[in-house]
Amino acid sequence: MPEHRPAHRPGGRSAKVRAAVHEAVLDLLLEKDWDDLSVTQVAERSGVHQATIYRRWGTLGSLIDDAVTERLTRSSPVPDTGTLRGDLEAYATRMAADLAGPLGPVYVRAAMLGNRTEDAGEPDPYLLERAVQLQAMLDRAAARGENPPALLELMEVVQAPLYFHMIFFGGPADVGHAVALVDRLLSLPGRGPGAAAG
Repeated sequence: MPEHRPAHRPGGRSAKVRAAVHEAVLDLLLEKDWDDLSVTQVAERSGVHQATIYRRWGTLGSLIDDAVTERLTRSSPVPDTGTLRGDLEAYATRMAADLAGPLGPVYVRAAMLGNRTEDAGEPDPYLLERAVQLQAMLDRAAARGENPPALLELMEVVQAPLYFHMIFFGGPADVGHAVALVDRLLSLPGRGPGAAAG
């Protein structure tokens, strides 16, 4: 079974290879449709041999997952503002901005196709890593004595509608809509903005 992502962040030459391949993938996805992309093109653009790419990522889908996850982790780290509302609003508005950017369609498709891989029962690394990061954000709020939503609530009430807006309305939601989704999340029963953790 091919590995979907490295178990740790590599250093030295390995890190340079990963960075070059990631840059090539994301640049190519800005130039052409996902379905027209191939490992051969990535190898030519990055200067990394096809055999190395296949050995490290296994499939093109796994490579794209890894590139998307790394880009989001660097460009959109999960916020830590000191309050639950501040964290949620910063996350939602940053997500809306990411979807409005040139790689927005790539992020949407990565999320949509994440589980449609050869290893159908294996969680998508892109979604899994973001879920871990978001859960840590919610856990920090609970440790402060706040009453954070469950991760599933956050995904259903904030994350999914932002993707839905991009897919079905032909463009990203604006910042005001992102904040309104956070208001809706914090208005769920038993989760008022001043509620304390039980």
